[in-house]
Amino acid sequence: MTTALKILLIEDDMIEIMKFNRVVKAMPIAHSIIEASNGEEGLKLLENKDELPDIILLDLNMPKINGIEFLSLLKKDAELQHIPTIILTTSSHQKDLIECYKLGVSGYILKPLKYEEYVYKIQTTLAYWSMNQLKL
Repeated sequence: MTTALKILLIEDDMIEIMKFNRVVKAMPIAHSIIEASNGEEGLKLLENKDELPDIILLDLNMPKINGIEFLSLLKKDAELQHIPTIILTTSSHQKDLIECYKLGVSGYILKPLKYEEYVYKIQTTLAYWSMNQLKL
């Protein structure tokens, strides 16, 4: 059984936000999206423990608190560390990949240049997580 996800998208690029929203809105399941433009804003949204997302999609290269700093803070918080967090980035640097997995990321997705590939990756990722039992 698939369920609609409450997704926290942490991304500073408005074009990437619009692209993500377009892909999600075209899916047969009505996922809801909460947006944060940087890690600091994302942490602020997570302060409301009654409205936690089911999954977080996180860019690495952002102002204020970048993705790795955000991930480190998230995984140190006992009330938040269980939230599956997927990196969605253009960074193919091996050190970023390794650091994210050391911190406990649930997945690492490179943003492809071709829109069709992007659609496939986002839809496949969300389909997978919507089949999992995420509610604790």
